[in-house]
Parts: sequence; structure tokens; C-alpha cells
Amino acid sequence: MRGEPDFDTPPHIIEAAARAMKAGRTRYPDNRGEIVLREAIAAKLSRDNGVAYDPGSEILVTTGATLGIYVALMATLNDGDEVLVPDPIYDAYRSPILLAGGCVKPVRSTIERGRFVLSAEAIESALTSSSRALLLNTPWNPVGTVMRRDELRAIGDLVVRRQLTLISDEIYEAITYEGSSHVSPASVSPELRARTVLINSLSKTYAMTGWRVGYCAAPAPIVQAMFLSLQQCSRGPATFIQDAAATALTSSQEAVAAMRSEYTRRRSIVLDGLASMPRVRVLPPEGGFFAMVDARDTGVPSNEIRKRLLNEAGVAVVHGAAYGPGGEGTLRVSFASGGDTLARGLERLRQGLLTL
Repeated sequence: MRGEPDFDTPPHIIEAAARAMKAGRTRYPDNRGEIVLREAIAAKLSRDNGVAYDPGSEILVTTGATLGIYVALMATLNDGDEVLVPDPIYDAYRSPILLAGGCVKPVRSTIERGRFVLSAEAIESALTSSSRALLLNTPWNPVGTVMRRDELRAIGDLVVRRQLTLISDEIYEAITYEGSSHVSPASVSPELRARTVLINSLSKTYAMTGWRVGYCAAPAPIVQAMFLSLQQCSRGPATFIQDAAATALTSSQEAVAAMRSEYTRRRSIVLDGLASMPRVRVLPPEGGFFAMVDARDTGVPSNEIRKRLLNEAGVAVVHGAAYGPGGEGTLRVSFASGGDTLARGLERLRQGLLTL
């Protein structure tokens, strides 16, 4: 059920934190983030995403991506402004939008050729005079879609033309499959970069969920506004954690490749384990570590399926409607954990669905 990698943080990152603590790196951090980490982030964004940001004025370190999303919303919204979000979408976006004074405006996606699709036309149809921002997540939790460059270009053209702010959550960027590759919207065009707030963290890429370290990149005026909001609720991750994060970003990425290889193997296990099910099909994820099971042909509401699987089969999944009406009839299956946990879970899930 959970989106928590079962890998340990790579040893060289842990050792970097220990060295920093022993060296006395335990005092208050720079509120914007330690400059060594901001420089490492800038180098990573140039290396992996093809976008250039000034570490002095265009990068902000946060205690996880969740706080980055919140301060981005605080910096860009006035009371009553609408934030367009794909439907279905990660459910934890709703609360920070409301806390920032905004209104949630869902944009219905469609399932086409085995993948969820969000079109520029659907976004434009949902726009009103109060629309101010679009929040995207690619790779997309829960549905596993990795947005392609042409899809992002069409959406980006709309963002620029309608003068929206694009908040881009990219925390699953390193976990992609079968030729799909992450494209940061900020890399699509200079005009879109000028309207994009890039949000990321080290949680999924480096199995550092408990370390609580993330970052944002955006034009300097937006980062400055985000910084003023951030100061009221956080002083930033501990200095030794930031030193470890800089090591993660700048050292060998072999551990990242190894984890991606294992996720690829688990994905195959899920697809094979749930193949040939009557009235049920799995939508092969292009990224992330969730697979959506399409059970619409059963005619049973997804939350009813979830409860029966939990109570009768002893397996926990998330029902698709928890992420919005567009997810009704689907189930989110996590393969963040592998081994015996995944094997037993899939067997219980399969038997529960067959009983259903």
C-alpha cells in the first residue's frame, strides 16, 4: 500500500552524514540551504535535466518535497485562486492548496492505450478567470504515467499563453521503465522555465524518506517569495543532512541504477502475477513504483473492492477514487517493497480479485 522504498540509504551517504556530525556540522543551517548543497543541486539539474539555475538566487532547500510544494503555493496564490490538478492525483496535494487560500480545480484525465493521459485541451476547458496555477506530477502518482516531451510542450504552451504558474513535482524522476524517461517541464522552453517551480527531493531516488531533504528551483523572484514563507515554518534540514545530500547528488549514481533495476524486476513480477485475470487488467506503469489495476469491468465500486480485499483477503491497496473521481474503478498497488512481502501480497490480491 505505502510509497516507502524498502531499501536502506546507500552506505556512502550515511558515512557522509557521520563525518559531518563528527566535524561539528550540527549548528543552524543557512535558511536558504547550505551553499554546498545548492551548488550540488544546480550541478545535478544541469547534468540530469538540462536546465540551468543560479545556486545563489534560484534554488531553495526544504525539509522534503511536501514543504516545497506548500511554500510554492503560499508564494504564488492569493485567496480564491484556482489550482488545476490532474484527476486522479496524489491526495496530499489538496490540503496545502486549501491552506494557502486556493481552490482545487480537478482536470479529468482519460485512459488511452493502457495509460492515463492529461491533455492540454482538457486543462484549457477547465480554466476560469480565477485559474492561477497548474500542479503536475511526472512520473505521475498514482497512475504511473511519464509525461512525454510533446505532451509537456502542449501543456507548457497553454501555461505560457494563459500566464499560469506550473508547479512541477518530480520526485519519482529516477524510476522509469521501458524507454520512458523523465522530462522536466522547465527544460521544454525558456518561456515555460520562467513560469515553472521545480520541486524534488532525495526521498525516492536515494531511499532517504526519513532524512527529510528536498529542494525547489525557480526564477529568483519566486524563490525569494517562497523563502519568506519558508522562514515562518522551517529553518531547513540539519547541516549534516545537507552535507550527506550533497554527497548523494555529486558522487557515483550506481546505487540509484541498482534500485531502478530492482524496481524494474518487481514491476515485471506485478504484471506477470496479475496477468490473465477475468475482468481485471493492470496498466503497465511507465514510472514510479505503483501499478494501477483497472477493475472497472467488475462493476463493483473501487472502495468496496478495497474493503473486501482488506477484510477477506488480508491485503491492503488504495482504491483509485481516493485520488479523485477519475480513479474510480481502479486500485493502486505498490511495489515499493519486494521479496516475500510482494510475493505474498500479490498472491492474496490475485485470490481476492478472483473471489470478487
